[in-house]
Amino acid sequence: MTLAITQLDRDDYTEWKSLYRAYGKFYNMPLDQKTLDTVWSWIFDSKNPFYALIAKDEQGNGVGLMHYREMPSPLRGTVVGFLDDLYIQPHYRGNGAIDAMFDALNDAAKAHGWPFVRWITAENNYRARAVYDRVATKTHWQTYQMDIG
Repeated sequence: MTLAITQLDRDDYTEWKSLYRAYGKFYNMPLDQKTLDTVWSWIFDSKNPFYALIAKDEQGNGVGLMHYREMPSPLRGTVVGFLDDLYIQPHYRGNGAIDAMFDALNDAAKAHGWPFVRWITAENNYRARAVYDRVATKTHWQTYQMDIG
């Protein structure tokens, strides 16, 4: 299978929306139009360091997406990368799509001068974690969330 991994283009909206909705469904987070519009605007806001990659098959169909961004690392005095969202359509998993996406993310991180890219995933996302264990180093940090109310 040959995939094209590119930065998201405005012409990719339909494919991106389908992939992002599937990602939201996977995490039981239905995405309404306002959320889609907001994230889409972030991707194309030149003042906002938020980026997106899309993977397409030979017919131009969306296979996967990645959202990633710049994140300050105060202890290092530099910026690093943070991978927010990653989704590969189920029928393309296990065919090298994820490796191609991570290769493209690695290239993008190098171009930005980031020393590393971090991300979090659900504890029970076992299939993805098996890939992450292969392509990255698991840190010892635990993630907490303080809900504001």
